[in-house]
Amino acid sequence: MGNLSFQKLKAFFDKYESKLAALTLVFGFIFDYLTLQRVDFLVDNLFIITYLILSGASIIIIDLYEDSRLKGWFFDKIYDFLPFIIQFCFGGLFSAFVIFYSKSASLLTSGVFVLILLFLLVGNEFFKKRYSKLVFQVGIYFVALFSFFIYFLPVLTRKMGALIFLGSGAISLILIGIFIFVIFYLDPERYEKENEKVLFLTIFGLYASMNILYFANIIPPIPLSLKIGDVYHLVERQENGNYLAMGERNTWREKFELSQDLHLPVGKSAYVFSSVFAPTDLTIEIIHDWQYFDETEDMWVSINQVSFPIRGGRNEGYRGFSRKDNVILGKWRVDIKTDRDQVIGRVRFDVKRADTPPTLETETI
Repeated sequence: MGNLSFQKLKAFFDKYESKLAALTLVFGFIFDYLTLQRVDFLVDNLFIITYLILSGASIIIIDLYEDSRLKGWFFDKIYDFLPFIIQFCFGGLFSAFVIFYSKSASLLTSGVFVLILLFLLVGNEFFKKRYSKLVFQVGIYFVALFSFFIYFLPVLTRKMGALIFLGSGAISLILIGIFIFVIFYLDPERYEKENEKVLFLTIFGLYASMNILYFANIIPPIPLSLKIGDVYHLVERQENGNYLAMGERNTWREKFELSQDLHLPVGKSAYVFSSVFAPTDLTIEIIHDWQYFDETEDMWVSINQVSFPIRGGRNEGYRGFSRKDNVILGKWRVDIKTDRDQVIGRVRFDVKRADTPPTLETETI
């Protein structure tokens, strides 16, 4: 009876494999989007660590079974499902990474890395047959490990920067090295079958690529994320700790254009307000880089930089603002970034002269 049920289940999976993979991708992403909240929440990271353990164990079992190192009815039955389990786990991992990294990314500066993660997430549906290849398995697994530790190590250490990133890479290399050693130790014949030069060149190539992306500021400044970023005519901090802001109404058209008009009377200043989320107890310097588009030179020119420290832990983000006096007419943007020039977010606006004072709305933020 049990054998018959298993055969029916296997036949069902074989028949609807592609549809099940697509449904798993969609529902998995929706589940992660609804459940994953913060990069520093224990439960969220336990989900990701579970995915890493399950996928790693499945890779080892597949390789040992194929070389007859594991035998028995149990492994005979689960073997055909292991690539699907790996696919499910990698889908869950890259789904979580897309959600977390996209919150920290400015699409115009570090959106490329999010697109890479999105490709790995969507492409995961077509990778099933390749999960039987050790080089492919280990390569994807290393990218998942590295992507995890890039944000998890700052959460643990309460620090960010190049040294922390290099530390996350070192930990990932050590873990993938141990992982490969375990496979070859348990299955010495696998070492003879595999081209170890290709395997290690793959890991080195992926490690080098991640470093290039980081030092080119293409990897988002995770675990930081911009909660609010906007331009106002006036921002004042009140005694109760809240901020009073006066600004123009933003139309839907302006929102979709990622820019807005700021009508300033002569002699008035512009204010940019930001709220940046950081994990609990992480302290870092944030910079508001005011830039003006020079149409003569056809380039953005940094006019003024204002920096201030933020301390993590507040779910709505650490709030702060900067002011620019004597703002000239034209296109402006303010990059909200780290001291390594990693852009967390960007506020864009066009300054236009107002013959009469514009109608302003007051809000507490």
